[in-house]
Amino acid sequence: MLTPERPLVAVLDIGKTNAKVVVADPETGRELSSAVRPNAPLPDAPYRAIDADAIEAFVLAALAAAPDRARIGAIVPVAHGACAALADETHLVLPVMDYEEPALETVADAYRAERDPFALTGSPFVPLGLNLGRQLYFLETRFPQAFQTATRLLFWPQYWSWRLTGVATTEVTSAGCHTDLWSPAAAGFSPLAERRGWARLAPPLVGAGDVVGKISPAVAAATGLSPSVSVLSGIHDSNASFLRHRLARPAGDPFVVVSSGTWIILLASGIPSHGLDEAHDCLVNVDALGEPTPTARFMGGREYAAIAGDGAPNPTADDLDAVFAAGAMALPAFVATGGPFTGRTGEIRDAEGLSASGRAALASLYCALVTDVSLDLLGARGPVVIEGPFAENPLYPGLLAALREDPVMVSGDRAGTIGGALALAAPGRTPAPQLTPAVPIAPARLADYRRRWRAAVA
Repeated sequence: MLTPERPLVAVLDIGKTNAKVVVADPETGRELSSAVRPNAPLPDAPYRAIDADAIEAFVLAALAAAPDRARIGAIVPVAHGACAALADETHLVLPVMDYEEPALETVADAYRAERDPFALTGSPFVPLGLNLGRQLYFLETRFPQAFQTATRLLFWPQYWSWRLTGVATTEVTSAGCHTDLWSPAAAGFSPLAERRGWARLAPPLVGAGDVVGKISPAVAAATGLSPSVSVLSGIHDSNASFLRHRLARPAGDPFVVVSSGTWIILLASGIPSHGLDEAHDCLVNVDALGEPTPTARFMGGREYAAIAGDGAPNPTADDLDAVFAAGAMALPAFVATGGPFTGRTGEIRDAEGLSASGRAALASLYCALVTDVSLDLLGARGPVVIEGPFAENPLYPGLLAALREDPVMVSGDRAGTIGGALALAAPGRTPAPQLTPAVPIAPARLADYRRRWRAAVA
């Protein structure tokens, strides 16, 4: 039975597509309540921007409405990467930029000349604003007066811990996720960040699980939470998914976590972080323990929707048979933002006769094949663990298991971000991840299909 002596944790999961507030018991991992809100751009902003005020209003309302709010003892912000806020002592000085702002391409060449080499930062040059440094360069050159009033640069998770407590911090998983602002080997800000003065705007560096303060009186009044509720600094979302598995395994044990959602992001442990191919959107993240983490990624959720169509039904084994029988193929890429096939234009072949669920099978197969390529690019070894929505896809885990020699496991958590956040808030007290082996699907037919697909994309 839950008691006041066994506090609950509220997780603010601020993703690219949705914002979510989950209240959970860290010792069982059970989610007790959840509220979600689709994100929408800020109206009338001078560029594509995130509506931070609307998200904040949702967060406060969700905390106020949480049935177990009296038992909440800690709040953990989790948020997507390539995002940061420029603020003065109390407010934003510019709207929070959305990394998909098209105008960021207008400064691409000028910014490329400014940035440090990949060997130093582990951060590839990628489209639009996936390099946070390009966003800062754009804002500094296009809105110089407002930019100069900023006294702090807050990475997206730490923006939320600041809004809840008034205490500003910096944390390494967000600073080190393809920002161009961090040097993983040196464990410090990059020469670019130092040269342009951006590093001076960063508040003190703390750990993702460090308590930065109690909720402010204003937040306590707006939510009805106890003024004693603690707030952690927070963590980059994919790193939250990775953290539970990192903590559950011996140091140096090789494995890969496939964190899925809008993006499919592969974070690898126990393999070298040097020798990655920048041209295929491989990079070096930094995990919550400060270790360089080889990473590959592509916008799998978006590409799946582009192939299958919005609202497509779940595919079946019969649908996969129909794809093989038709010889249908989806060839990359269906979004222009990141991934191992950046610069290619997506193409669907011989799919005219497929049903809606057949298109979903084709999309599942496509995402499994691109994940397979990404694992090869990393030189990945050891078990592959699938987290997030793609773990529930009826075909994707089994297809990936048929493509790989190492075992593929499916996590029982639909949102590994929540489990990682709980592990931060209650270290050593959260349950181990529950993993189920994926059963390979159609390995014989898939081997030939994979050969032909790879030849088509070579």
